[in-house]
Amino acid sequence: MSKRCQFWKDYDSVSGGISYCELAAFNQPVNPEFLIKIGCTEQKRTECLGTMQLNIGGAAVPVVQPTACNAPGEIAKTCVGAAEKKAAIAPRPLSVLAFLAGAYIAMAGILNTVITNDLANYFGDGLTRLIGGAVFSLGLILVILAGAELFTGNNLVMTAGLLDRKITFDQVLRNWGTVYFFNFIGSVTVAVLIYFSGIWKFNGTAVGIKAVNVALGKVSLPFSEALVRGILCNWLVCLAVWLSMSAKDAVGKLISCALPVIAFVAMGFEHSIANMYFIPMGIFLSGQEAIVAAIGTEALQGLTWSAFFIKNLLPVTIGNMIGGIVFVAATYYNAYLRPSPAKEEPAGKVKPTPVHHQHS
Repeated sequence: MSKRCQFWKDYDSVSGGISYCELAAFNQPVNPEFLIKIGCTEQKRTECLGTMQLNIGGAAVPVVQPTACNAPGEIAKTCVGAAEKKAAIAPRPLSVLAFLAGAYIAMAGILNTVITNDLANYFGDGLTRLIGGAVFSLGLILVILAGAELFTGNNLVMTAGLLDRKITFDQVLRNWGTVYFFNFIGSVTVAVLIYFSGIWKFNGTAVGIKAVNVALGKVSLPFSEALVRGILCNWLVCLAVWLSMSAKDAVGKLISCALPVIAFVAMGFEHSIANMYFIPMGIFLSGQEAIVAAIGTEALQGLTWSAFFIKNLLPVTIGNMIGGIVFVAATYYNAYLRPSPAKEEPAGKVKPTPVHHQHS
């Protein structure tokens, strides 16, 4: 039999000619992209398998070793495909999924507060931040694996679809507006539930004191700092979403979500949806006698709804949008999806005018 490819072997033995596929005979794992590159289609592998059975009395199909994760170019296409699906979600399920995302982020917020309320006394500030980020990553893990609509992640996805002209600007605004509003409702709902659950009374009200101090710190940030921390935060959050699209199994997605979130929490960046839980929780608790006694009335005066919306949520939301849209969606679109510009004549170069010869 004629040699089919570089891995097809023909040789003469005492019993006669033998032909076989080296990959199949030794059951070697093969990357599917490599098989495509050498023209080893499924039909050709079937033909080779039949030939091997005739020649050596048995055969094994080459083990196709799947790639561990999608390449960045494939992630970009997946991101655009996700944008089309999100744009097609009807208002009611979109609202429900957005509510759930806000609730999931809020649950991660209270977990962070409970775990870290006195951890610095034992491990210091840095390790406490690291552990706090690890437990807070639960929020994005639930959003990605359980399925929910998160405003900050959608800054990446919807922008990618818009830039690639697969969805309209109206669809983007509808998604962002609905998701942002119901993220807020979900976050505040969990804050109310936590308030009435009494969880904040744990460890001699240390959990509640921690929650109020976190809220105070957030509303005390200068506008510019809150803005920049918002940019850096969603740069990392959208990278977490981007990486999760590269993973091909649940474990890969979990790790992809966790690492960037751990980083942004440890570095003290600001996430608008998380703050929809943290600051209202602090406001709800600011009237409790034990907390007033521990923190002081004067310090608590700055913890108001107007301070929440104007001094924190506004700059952080703007920053989150810049981080997701500019530093992730736009950059990766230009790297992997933007069509190459058509070749143009160099500037200033004049095309020659054709000469028409007149014959007598």
